[in-house]
Amino acid sequence: MARVDERLIHGQVMMTLSQKQGINSIFVVDEVVAKDKFMRELYKNAGSRTGQKTIVVTPEKAQFYWDEYKFKEYNCILITKTISVIYDLVKNGVPMKELNIGGIAQKNPETDIFVTKSVYLNKSDAGKLKELNEQYGVEDIYFQATPSGPKSSLKDVLKQFDL
Repeated sequence: MARVDERLIHGQVMMTLSQKQGINSIFVVDEVVAKDKFMRELYKNAGSRTGQKTIVVTPEKAQFYWDEYKFKEYNCILITKTISVIYDLVKNGVPMKELNIGGIAQKNPETDIFVTKSVYLNKSDAGKLKELNEQYGVEDIYFQATPSGPKSSLKDVLKQFDL
C-alpha cells in the first residue's frame, strides 16, 4: 500500500492505515526529510506512535531497498509527498496494488484543479495515475483525505481531465 500526502505522517490517518492487516512498518520516502537529521528523527518518532517501525529514506534508497532486499521482512506503507515519487518507484519495479491520494495542496492556480477534499491535481499527475493503473498494475487508486471521509475513485477524478 502507498499514500501520497504532503503532510506525510499525521494523526489518526496514520493510526488507522498502519493497523491494516499485515502492515508492520512505514516507509517515509522523501529527499528533503531523509537528508535533514532533525526532520528525519521527527518523522521516525511520529511513526513510532503508530506502533510500527518507521524508516525515512530518499527515493533512491527506497528503490535500492526494494531492488536488493524486496523490503526484507517489512510489509510497509510507502508514504510520499508527491505522485512523481510513487510513479518513479512503481515504474522502476516496486510493486503496488493500492494507492491512496490523501492531501496535495494547490501549487499553480492556472494548472491545478481541485478534485476532491484536500487534493489538487494537474493534468500531468492525473496522467501518471492513469498510467500506473492501466500499465503498471496499481489496481486500486482512490482519493480519500481520512479513512472515515468520502472516497473518490480514479475514474471519477480523471473525468475532470478528459483522460
